[in-house]
Amino acid sequence: MKVSLQPALNDGNLDANQLNSQRQLGISISAIAENQDRNVPLNLCLILDHSGSMNGRPLETVKKAAIRLVDRLKNGDRLSVVVFDHRAKVLVPSQSIEDPEKIKQQINRLAADGGTAIDEGLRLGIEELAKGKKDTVSQAFLLTDGENEHGNNDRCLKFAQLAASYNLTLNTLGFGDNWNQDILEKIADAGLGTLSYIQKPEQAVDEFNRLFSRIQTVGLTNAYLLLSLMPNVRLAELKPIAQVSPDTIELPLEKEADGRFAVRLGDLMKDAERVILANIYLGQLPTGEQAIANVQVRYDDPAANQVGLFTPNLPVYARVVKNYQADPNPQVQQSILALAKYRQTQLAETKLQQGDRSGAATMLQTAANTALQMGDKSAATVLQTSATQLQAGQDLSESDRKKTRIVSKTVLQDNPPQ
Repeated sequence: MKVSLQPALNDGNLDANQLNSQRQLGISISAIAENQDRNVPLNLCLILDHSGSMNGRPLETVKKAAIRLVDRLKNGDRLSVVVFDHRAKVLVPSQSIEDPEKIKQQINRLAADGGTAIDEGLRLGIEELAKGKKDTVSQAFLLTDGENEHGNNDRCLKFAQLAASYNLTLNTLGFGDNWNQDILEKIADAGLGTLSYIQKPEQAVDEFNRLFSRIQTVGLTNAYLLLSLMPNVRLAELKPIAQVSPDTIELPLEKEADGRFAVRLGDLMKDAERVILANIYLGQLPTGEQAIANVQVRYDDPAANQVGLFTPNLPVYARVVKNYQADPNPQVQQSILALAKYRQTQLAETKLQQGDRSGAATMLQTAANTALQMGDKSAATVLQTSATQLQAGQDLSESDRKKTRIVSKTVLQDNPPQ
């Protein structure tokens, strides 16, 4: 398994006469499968809400979705199941798939009762997932339909950060309309997973399948982007780094011992890009082709039982010219629009929380126009609908708010397997 690493500036030309310039550096990273590669075993933990509000069809469809996943796991894969109401327990301890029928029977016996304590479920889920993380792709699906009324949201975030430090990926699924989108998004972002919205019970199987298909394409794990900048080049002080594909996430920066910036990427999928956008400022540079940065990826290859591998250190160049003409890169421009759509929607939500309905409507309208500009028609429709409702003096329903959040984060929706 190899890494594809492709950096590009949104505009490769710089004006030699400018004292300062701003550029966006887009970096596309993915795993490249080779013929001799073997499949990496999966290590999956399902963390399922079975509180009283899940009673009836919701819990039955979630059990059906979980059982379908058991059927898709292969010999050598691992599974654990943690369930929670206002307490949490391990329903299926971490184990290799040797007796799938017994696992399915345990899932089928699950009944709805009690309140909701997400943090306790998350804690036990991380413990079970960590038991099988060696030489596997380790991911959790956390599903809930409610607020964390018996738990603590700050504890949830600490557990999500702990999972990230263990190289575990957390995906969150909100079921129905009464879950807290802020906390589930923060858990997924910290765990470099994805936030999903299951609006109707019948969508649960497709959504589980979509996420499962995504983790089946993971080839490399524990990946970090390493970035060094040349003199006279610096990162923006505010929100310098973000991921824009497959989902939009604001990413934290770490400083390596050698002075380079490190950005955690987590799992790398085969032939599916993880796209990072860095906001950089450049001082005046001499004419000609100038190296402005170096990029490298550190990663583990679980199929080869190798850790701490490195790609070649790749230089990034800008052409400094006296007679400046823009040289835009269409792919990086798309990434800029994706990040703008996300941040405009975030600003709209902030304004709505402050009671500024008009300001929120304006920002959602702007986000809808941005989505249209990038060809994301489904997002544009959702964002425009929400803007129109606010302009008409109507409140946004919980469903509307959740749809708006989801389309702000995702450019292309994966198609569930047929």
